Amino acid sequence: MRILVTGGAGFIGSHLCERLLALGHRVAILDDLNDFYSPAAKRANLDAVAAAGPVEIQIGDIRDAGTVEDSISSFSPEAIIHLAARAGVRPSLEQPLLYEETNVRGTLVLLEAARKYGVAKFVFASSSSVYGVANRVPFREDDHPNLPISPYAATKLAGEKLCFTYAHLYGIRTVCLRFFTVYGPRQRPDLAIHKFARLMAAGKPIPFFGDGRTGRDYTYIDDILAGVLAALDYDCHYDIFNLGNSHPVSLNDMVKTLEEALGCKAILDLQPEQPGDVPITFADISKSGRLLGYSPKTPFAEGIRRFAEWFRNGWGV
Repeated sequence: MRILVTGGAGFIGSHLCERLLALGHRVAILDDLNDFYSPAAKRANLDAVAAAGPVEIQIGDIRDAGTVEDSISSFSPEAIIHLAARAGVRPSLEQPLLYEETNVRGTLVLLEAARKYGVAKFVFASSSSVYGVANRVPFREDDHPNLPISPYAATKLAGEKLCFTYAHLYGIRTVCLRFFTVYGPRQRPDLAIHKFARLMAAGKPIPFFGDGRTGRDYTYIDDILAGVLAALDYDCHYDIFNLGNSHPVSLNDMVKTLEEALGCKAILDLQPEQPGDVPITFADISKSGRLLGYSPKTPFAEGIRRFAEWFRNGWGV
């Protein structure tokens, strides 16, 4: 299959492109290499992808309709896996307009180009953030209403609605995947596990928000990839799936597990809870298991061990 991956230079995207190439797919990447974190790290990710097989790489912004149309018309993908986004809850509070432009307009530009050039399948990377402060756990795909409490979450929910609109109007077979806190080698440096590892290794305090009881449904990268690949093969008009581990880990336990894997003690910089943060994320994955065959295999301690091995080898520095 010919597959265009937006955001293919990123953490999830680069791993996904390697896996797609290993499976024999033709792959093209569209990524703007923005400075949300080091463009050099993203170029290193692209080098790793290129080492896995022939890949077409275009540097460009998904907000630009001309760039997107050029990419799609020249490569003629049968499917688009749309991972490119401005990510993160807290940065979205500081730059909400940028998040709207990238995550909402950028998604609409891609969908319109997919319609124009007859792309049959569209896989959209959404987020567990869309659930907001949920009134029940675990989070189910049919929970209503979704009340996002950050601009980032709101843009991801808007992206899902645009996907539904284009599936309804134009028959683009679409799957939206709600990712739950993905971690592993190449994780973005702004995310807690990677950020804490860097600070702990340097003997510096880590920002510790609240009382440590907040929980996150950390999901290892290999398990996320299995879900994305299953969604690519899943035949539907439009559907939404949670991709999580269904075993939330408290902030306290995350720090302890990281201490054990890295062999160093965390210095805590105690801070109040942050606006936009939710108390827990917890995926109900029964639907994903039933329809996609999704079954995460990686326990948190094992995933952290693999991350720490990558980090100690110098890739995380």
